[in-house]
Amino acid sequence: MSGFLRSIKELSKYPSAIFGLVIILILVILAIYTMVKIPYSEALVLWRGGEEQWYNSPRNAAPVWTNWFSSTKKPVSFAMSTADGDTEAVIGETASGNADVTHTYTFDYQYDDFPQDMALYFTSTYEEKPPHALVSWITPDGREIRVVDEGIGRTETYVFSGDDRLTRRLDGERANVGLFADPNSDPENPVPLKGEYQLVVRVIYFEEGNDHESEFVLYGEVAGMAGTDHRRRDLSVALLWGIPVALIFGLLAAVGTTVTTMVIAAVGVWHGGWIDEAIQRITEVTLILPLLPILIMIGTFYSKSIWVMLGVIILLSIFGAGIKTYRAVFLQVKESPYIEAAQAYGASSTRIIIRYLVPRIVPLMIPQLVVLIPTFVFLEASLAVLGLGDPTLPTWGKVLNDAYRNAALYNGFYYWVLEPAILLMLTGLAFAMLGFSLDRIFNPRLRGL
Repeated sequence: MSGFLRSIKELSKYPSAIFGLVIILILVILAIYTMVKIPYSEALVLWRGGEEQWYNSPRNAAPVWTNWFSSTKKPVSFAMSTADGDTEAVIGETASGNADVTHTYTFDYQYDDFPQDMALYFTSTYEEKPPHALVSWITPDGREIRVVDEGIGRTETYVFSGDDRLTRRLDGERANVGLFADPNSDPENPVPLKGEYQLVVRVIYFEEGNDHESEFVLYGEVAGMAGTDHRRRDLSVALLWGIPVALIFGLLAAVGTTVTTMVIAAVGVWHGGWIDEAIQRITEVTLILPLLPILIMIGTFYSKSIWVMLGVIILLSIFGAGIKTYRAVFLQVKESPYIEAAQAYGASSTRIIIRYLVPRIVPLMIPQLVVLIPTFVFLEASLAVLGLGDPTLPTWGKVLNDAYRNAALYNGFYYWVLEPAILLMLTGLAFAMLGFSLDRIFNPRLRGL
């Protein structure tokens, strides 16, 4: 144990190991934060939900941090709601004695491009006569543009660019351009007028006890720290939940494969004879079996469950090339004097294997285990990219698969591909750097290389 601890302390001499450990520690912290902040059940609802979950997010919006590296500032998505107190409310009465409430949404627009669209979401309560909404738009230079004048149902959605009447009032321009365009700019190449805008929503009630809530959403070109996809979903949900899924899957597969392989090799060497021969023949057959095509067949014809895939991976990997390596080491350890001493005082075969053979090659096993983790992380991502990932889990591979299916690179949505790809590469790099450093520490013959 003291020798093992001394070896661990030697990690501080390798900057690559420190770098790998820092990245792994950050990933572990993010994994814990994700599982606490976004519970698994909530993550599934968010990721598998549709418009009802992400109605206030834009489609295919880049991350907000892309504005930091661009001279052209893209509009950032935001939502304002009467329920959250984001408006100035004025309660009045019409000439005919009907109550009316006016809510004013005020926001500062300082961007160099036009938004994707805008929408108003209404909910109202009434018995027979629905409330009536009069919506107007006030620009920074004082122009007032009538937007809509109509009754609102119990749930009503008004999409600005979908209103042909508003488009005609804006001389044929879509609302997302016409409402923001500077009147002094070139009509062929309009630019946004920067400044403070107001959306005035006046609602007239015709019954006692009427009430309403409204929400104004501006769908910008950028949203969130990870951007959104074609279904308006915030990609940060999948990127964050991809961390614990990747780490758990990679760790379980690596530990299950490495430990089982080591024990099988030890059993074969110790007992020898037909047992060792059978293990070697099974290993040689397994080595020629193609793992990925087998997993593709299972995912296509049986199940895409991540746990089924994990079990198959472990089952097909325990009789891998590692058995040959471990067997060579165990053959040397078997001839050690302390093994003969253990036999002399009557130690059982199980005790000798578990207490005397296996611990001697743990230093050889640890670097291999660490390096194997990203191998299985990439394998899980590869299956997801091929459309064989677990359909219920938000993972990095699923993000890449969605990006591929929706031609993300062709349409210029580079963030959609780069974010999960960078996380995969960082994870692989971190474990590889740590594993190679551990190999140099536990294997003295590599220290001089």
